Amino acid sequence: MFEFLSDLFGSQIIAAFISAALPLVFIVPFVIFAVWLERKVSAHMQDRLGPMRVGWHGWLQTIADFFKLLQKEDIVASDTDKKFFNVAPYIVFAGTYLVFAALPFSSAYIGTSLDIGLFYIIAVSGLVVIGILMAGWASNNKYSLYGAMRSAAQIVSYEIPTAIVILSIVMFTGTLSLSEISDNQTAYFWNWYIFGGPDWGLTKFLVLPFMIIGFLILYISTLAEVNRTPFDMPEAESELVAGYHTEYSGIKFSMFFLAEYGNMFAVSAIVSVIFFGGYQSPIGYLGDALAANWLIPFEQLFWFAAKGIFFVFVQMWLRWTLPRVRVDQLMTLCWKYLIPYSIVNLIIIGIITLI
Repeated sequence: MFEFLSDLFGSQIIAAFISAALPLVFIVPFVIFAVWLERKVSAHMQDRLGPMRVGWHGWLQTIADFFKLLQKEDIVASDTDKKFFNVAPYIVFAGTYLVFAALPFSSAYIGTSLDIGLFYIIAVSGLVVIGILMAGWASNNKYSLYGAMRSAAQIVSYEIPTAIVILSIVMFTGTLSLSEISDNQTAYFWNWYIFGGPDWGLTKFLVLPFMIIGFLILYISTLAEVNRTPFDMPEAESELVAGYHTEYSGIKFSMFFLAEYGNMFAVSAIVSVIFFGGYQSPIGYLGDALAANWLIPFEQLFWFAAKGIFFVFVQMWLRWTLPRVRVDQLMTLCWKYLIPYSIVNLIIIGIITLI
């Protein structure tokens, strides 16, 4: 993508700026849509309507709230560590934004096609923890600090089963490249890794149940990493007001919102790339049928976004279905169950790969 933009504008600086800004063109509209969707999903699950007055079925409500946040006064308490307090939201958002650089939206658009894409994503997502800890500490508020410490503990813990499951996929596929993993699953759903991969043979049927187990472990772990119910202990409103962002208002508060919903899509996209074909169509391409190759990248973008949004919807569904777990239950699930199961799953997939 960078090479194409560089040739188009004749300047590497302009091409680099546009390439860096393109994910923002996706993130901001997606966050506005996702906040509206969560309000409507929660409303319908509770047998009510949700926002209805601002725009058709309230679809302009989130846009109105967005502009309201931009205009709100930026209040900073007198006892905060102002330097770290001000920079923390942007570090949290930067950690989320950097992940989008390696996501393959289609075969024609990948921010940066890295051979070590999965490793890069695991590495840069750690910035979020730094920003959250910084926000909790700098707020000089005990509830914020509790929330930050909870968030750091659970993110660091659940990174382990996440990394182990990703390692098992890397071992099975032989690559760390997200675009290559997507390409390996071709354009039909039975070739997805959740169904054992594209190679028909004994290995496909042996590995299938362990791929399903790996998917479940990964999805549960990503829920904890993005602080979503039932693992929303860092923001537990009934205990910590709003957790690590209690003291924030205005644009800084909106940066945490952008990061949270951006993270929700990012982890959903990673799950879809690893197990559900990424940007590949489950039923073939209309562009192939019409001999219109230019149409295929747009179809791929649609399928990539649709799969990501579906898993975001499942996150919302779980939020309004499951109760919040206790801190000890949260850590027990990770250290006593998910990590041992993921290690056993890794070993079995490794043995099957050698067959």
